[in-house]
Amino acid sequence: MVAPFKVLNVAEKNDAAKNIAEIMSGGHSNRREGLSRFNKIYEYQYMVQGTQANMVMTSVSGHLLNMEFPEQFRKWWSCHPVQLFDLPVEKGVKEENMMNIKKSLEKEVRGCKLLIIWTDCDREGENIGMEVVTVCRAINRGIKVLRAKFSEITRPSIERAMRTLGQINENVSAAVDCRMELDLRIGAAFTRFQTMRLQKMFPNNLSDKLISYGSCQFPTMGFVVERYKAIENFT
Repeated sequence: MVAPFKVLNVAEKNDAAKNIAEIMSGGHSNRREGLSRFNKIYEYQYMVQGTQANMVMTSVSGHLLNMEFPEQFRKWWSCHPVQLFDLPVEKGVKEENMMNIKKSLEKEVRGCKLLIIWTDCDREGENIGMEVVTVCRAINRGIKVLRAKFSEITRPSIERAMRTLGQINENVSAAVDCRMELDLRIGAAFTRFQTMRLQKMFPNNLSDKLISYGSCQFPTMGFVVERYKAIENFT
């Protein structure tokens, strides 16, 4: 008799991991603590592509990695703002809890033959899934990766997802990375430029003020101002 193989399953949030494990295990999963107190680990057995498997289900908490400039360029006066459009960027773990999640994934992926991604089936979910893949493959280079695609956390949807496991879409993930990089470069460059410029022009009023810029922030501010003017001019 062939011994069950170990499969690591990763969802986007702890609630999703808990509910998916509840469905797949028929309510008989064993819960244990991970290195992050917010992201539990659920263990149970399940048939995966015709073979009995020891399933380990856990989660991240949204994006695991942040896109940043290298350490030497994070201080405001470290370079001219224009250089921020050309400097290299890197993705890494910033927050303490995210570091604990990363360490938990690194621990659990050891000895696994398969990684199943259960993140949300949208662009951000695909990117979060690729972040999980990156972290796990740094420890277990040969692990096979499959993508579970589901529209809701119900028994029919989860069982269908297990029958139709496919490949993660790296192109969709790359599109999200591109958007994140643009947001970082544009936001950092213009925020630094206009803050330093305006502080110099109006030292009495803005010497200790941050004048931030964001590609979503400015249009949103425009909507607020437009609505304010409409209310003020209402007759």
